[in-house]
Formats: sequence, C-alpha cells, structure tokens
Amino acid sequence: MGVDDSKVFTLAQVSEHNNSKDCWLIINGKVYDVTKFLDDHPGGDEVLLSATGKDASDDFEDVGHSDSARDMMDKYYVGDIDSSTIARKNIYTPPKQPHYNQDKTSEFIIKLLQFLVPLAILALAVGIRIYTKST
Repeated sequence: MGVDDSKVFTLAQVSEHNNSKDCWLIINGKVYDVTKFLDDHPGGDEVLLSATGKDASDDFEDVGHSDSARDMMDKYYVGDIDSSTIARKNIYTPPKQPHYNQDKTSEFIIKLLQFLVPLAILALAVGIRIYTKST
C-alpha cells in the first residue's frame, strides 16, 4: 500500500500501528511512521510505543525537542490526522459551590449587633422620654 502525502487518517487507523514492527504517531495534526526510528530514538523505543493510539503532541512538546529533531520528522511523515476523530481534551471545571463562610462567629456578631443597636437606641429614647416627663 503506497501512502501519498495528502492522505488523511482517522485515529482508529493510526491506532492499529502500535508495536515495534509498525509504529505510527500523531504529533501536531500530522501522522508519522517512526518504525525505522525506534532503535535510534535517544529516549528509547518505549517512549514512542507508549505514545501510540493518541495525540502525542503534548508528550512531544513537553520534552523540548531540538530544531534538528523537528527537521528529522519530515522523512517520517505519512499524512494528516482527521482531527474530528480525536477526542477533545476536557478541561476540568469545578462545580459552582455556595460561598462558605469559615468564620461563623463574626457572622453571628454582625447579626446580633443589627438587632441590639436599634434596640439600644429605642431603649435610650424611651429612657430620655421618661426622664424628661418626670422633671
């Protein structure tokens, strides 16, 4: 089977190439047949084999490959990946939770003062009224 440069593969098709005799990787939207490179890879063949069957772009970028390593990839290029066949990465968003006040004591004091201050003002007004009537 001849593979031309404009070939587009699905994730399922690329995932079939997942062993040391036939190893394909997906990196930045492109598909690479790295079978012949397994023995020469400075990080060992296990690193490449463990990256099969998924989008290995993050793994590739996290290592910080040199420009010469990136240039070398061209000779292993076999086609592009159909991006619709790769699951999108879900970014975890925690559920919204009600505000939790760790200091319940201060909340209690505020509510108590909201009740007591008007009561004290009322008592003072009544006391003044009674005092001014008796004189």
